[in-house]
Amino acid sequence: GTPVVPHLGIAVDESDVLPGALRLVRELRPGWEPARVKTKLFTDGITNKLVACYTDEGMADAVLVRVYGRKTELFVDRETELRNFQVLRAHGCAPDLYCAFQNGLCYQFLPGIALGPDHVRDPRIFRLVAQEMARVHAIHANGSLPKPILWQKLHKYLTLVKMDLSPKVSNPSLQQDVPSLEVLEHELAWMKETLSQLGSPVVLCHNDLLCKNIIYDGTQERVRFIDYEYTGYNYQAFDIGNHFNEFAGVKEVDYRLYPSKETQLQWLRSYLLAYKQLTQGERGGAGVAEEELEALYVQVNKFSLASHFLWACWGLIQDKYSTIDFNFLRYAKLRFKQYFKMKPVVTALQISK
Repeated sequence: GTPVVPHLGIAVDESDVLPGALRLVRELRPGWEPARVKTKLFTDGITNKLVACYTDEGMADAVLVRVYGRKTELFVDRETELRNFQVLRAHGCAPDLYCAFQNGLCYQFLPGIALGPDHVRDPRIFRLVAQEMARVHAIHANGSLPKPILWQKLHKYLTLVKMDLSPKVSNPSLQQDVPSLEVLEHELAWMKETLSQLGSPVVLCHNDLLCKNIIYDGTQERVRFIDYEYTGYNYQAFDIGNHFNEFAGVKEVDYRLYPSKETQLQWLRSYLLAYKQLTQGERGGAGVAEEELEALYVQVNKFSLASHFLWACWGLIQDKYSTIDFNFLRYAKLRFKQYFKMKPVVTALQISK
């Protein structure tokens, strides 16, 4: 069975994570001499605070301490995250999990580099990303047919946005470039109607594959995914479409970086080959039919709309609660803008029968 993860009753101050992180490390690594422990604060994340504690210069022994951002329990189910972490770990897709504490997790540091927008478009590396995604998607749901979390997640986010956009709390800076509640409700209904009919299989998805959540280890020629807060059963095409959207970046979003059809087809071919081999064994070795490839391309680009919508709503919620220094409102507006720009484009795509 899965090893039991110790739960330490320690809470770490979100505004000053270092003392708490060092306290946790004293519990987890009693052999480490406190004076020799070095720390490194990572500033990339926009949901949580992350710090590495280590004694070895090369960080080979590093323990990562991740402290949940303020109010993130509104959109992240921590119990599910823990379970998914262990499932992925059992399948060799995640690092070791050392402990959970009141407002975070400690886990093994994976050697390698976090990818940037230039890496994800490099064919040598994106093949590895496609194969790793296939590996995650091939993890079985113990014989059950799980429901995609997409719709309940979108409804939940929209409900949280409603509390914020209600006339009582009118916020003038929100009104420009943020669609009205009626429009958001309408778009969600339209997506549910349209996307759920595309026949995309429901698989175990990461659901948040931005560049920085992909660690490339050059010595092993392998990539691994980190951060499983949004992991859960979902449409295969959503996970891929969401990743393609992330080619544009987070801090400086530039949709000119969205992968061309040619790049997408190369990526999808690598993915399908790996996915079929993992799920169909020998029969999967027959290669990928052009119709299959085209169908997946169409599904992915349509589902990328749901990804824009989801993270736009998420940005509005974060704008209200997060203490992290990031312009969430600007980000939300960019995602809504891209949603409406791409809607007619992807609506025109047809799966040839």
